Amino acid sequence: MRCRLAKTDEEILACYSVMAELRLHLVKHAFVTQVRRQQQHGYCLAYLEDGEDIQAVVGFCMAEFLAWGRCLYVADLVSFV
Repeated sequence: MRCRLAKTDEEILACYSVMAELRLHLVKHAFVTQVRRQQQHGYCLAYLEDGEDIQAVVGFCMAEFLAWGRCLYVADLVSFV
């Protein structure tokens, strides 16, 4: 298994079916555009793959809060592992 950041449109689109298990409202043809828009504001999409299969997807960003300081904020997390 290896964990990677989804950087290309193809990698982002490959994460769709796993992410759609959590976010039922997502539409496949708009997914890459949505992720790209969120990336402009610091969103990152990472995935765990086992051979050809994606087993987990996480959407996250670095954030800073008065209460906690700088932290990693997990917005989306889906795992079949």
